[in-house]
Amino acid sequence: MKKILLLLLALSSITSYSQTDQEILKKIYSQSLTNGKSYEWLDYLSNQIGGRLSGSLQAELAVQWGKQELEKLGLDKVWLQEVMVPKWVRGAKEYAFIESSKKQTTNVNICALGGSVATNPLGLKAKVIEIQNFEELEKLGEAQINGKIVFYNRPMQEDLISTFNAYGGCVNQRYKGAVEAQKYGAVGVIVRSMTLRLDDLPHTGSMTYDNLPLQKRIPAAAISTNDAELLSASLKLDKDLEFYFKQSCSQFKDVLSYNVIGEITGSEFPKEYMVVGGHLDSWDLGDGSHDDGAGVVQSMEVLRLLKVSGIRPKRSIRVVLFMNEENGLRGGNKYAEEAKRKGENHVFALESDAGGFTPRGFSFDCSDANFNQVLSWKPLFQPYLIHYFEKGGSGADVGPLKTASNVLAGLRPDSQRYFDHHHAASDTFAAVNKRELELGAATMASLVYLFDTYGTNPLSKQSAVKN
Repeated sequence: MKKILLLLLALSSITSYSQTDQEILKKIYSQSLTNGKSYEWLDYLSNQIGGRLSGSLQAELAVQWGKQELEKLGLDKVWLQEVMVPKWVRGAKEYAFIESSKKQTTNVNICALGGSVATNPLGLKAKVIEIQNFEELEKLGEAQINGKIVFYNRPMQEDLISTFNAYGGCVNQRYKGAVEAQKYGAVGVIVRSMTLRLDDLPHTGSMTYDNLPLQKRIPAAAISTNDAELLSASLKLDKDLEFYFKQSCSQFKDVLSYNVIGEITGSEFPKEYMVVGGHLDSWDLGDGSHDDGAGVVQSMEVLRLLKVSGIRPKRSIRVVLFMNEENGLRGGNKYAEEAKRKGENHVFALESDAGGFTPRGFSFDCSDANFNQVLSWKPLFQPYLIHYFEKGGSGADVGPLKTASNVLAGLRPDSQRYFDHHHAASDTFAAVNKRELELGAATMASLVYLFDTYGTNPLSKQSAVKN
């Protein structure tokens, strides 16, 4: 037996794919592009249900829809996994203006950050101080900040090709801006929207108060990039101007929601689990088509494509529609907790949460041996212009599944337009290209097929025999 295993390993080191693999990938791409369901599903999710903020009626409708659609696919199992999620409600549309020292006013576009407290019912008006980072905030101190609205105006770095790196370089001012500013007596926070585009759309997103008592929490809002530019220019001319904003958001007790899970049970190794997923919740300004309706329908499509392509997986493959990625990650954490409690062996997990744009490849959180196996498959993807294979992150929802031996991956579409729509009112179905969405689904299904066929590392055939 040992000689046979060594021969198999030697053969697999010579070539990691066959002519059959090329034919199967071609079939997967053809099915997605000519007979796909992802765009049709996204149309319904976006236009019939809409924005799906955790704890909302729309989120509950999306759970019911997801379960029904997965059941129609004829999977071996479909079920709901309970998870408690936060319930934050935006309330009436926010209102804001800049008031000069001569009492002239100019309306500007804002939106409350997710999790923010409301202003006084009559609104909040105060002088403004513009800063770029927390170090500057600390340097100015309470003497210059007390009683003012802190205006965080650090833009995304334009010369970074990866827009996700640009986002990561400034998002802390949105997430922790309020809790840092209140230390020095600020009465409110206005944050430049996280986008490289100059437009009139404010972009929301999650923020935290850490463990601050309610009475110390200050309201926080995002301002559009055009209006951030205007406010900054106005402050240079008139340091005594004031900013007024009003928002009526509310935080309620946690409510019950669900992850939606469907499974094709493995034919040879049913206790080795592979996951593909996206998050079902979204922000409420648009309909969440790119973030993350695209990832949801692409993940659903992976299982459908495997079935219609005649592929019977060796390992159990699950699609997970995670709840509450945007403002809590409760769904991803809950799924991982249950997997650990049941002793489930998750060998691979793939997430799509970077928009429905043209796929470029994947990033991987894995060992060098696993990554080298991935690189050996690169020629299979090159006919589809998929060239990006890098070690790095995977996805927020699958991150909690990480072990010392498994493989986590994230679909990496072209990112240049993603933050035009991210968390804004423009994140709608009209912004999604059908062909790009379908290419992404096929790319994900192809990677899942290869990992299921060859295992999650070069020694997987040996370990599979032992199973």
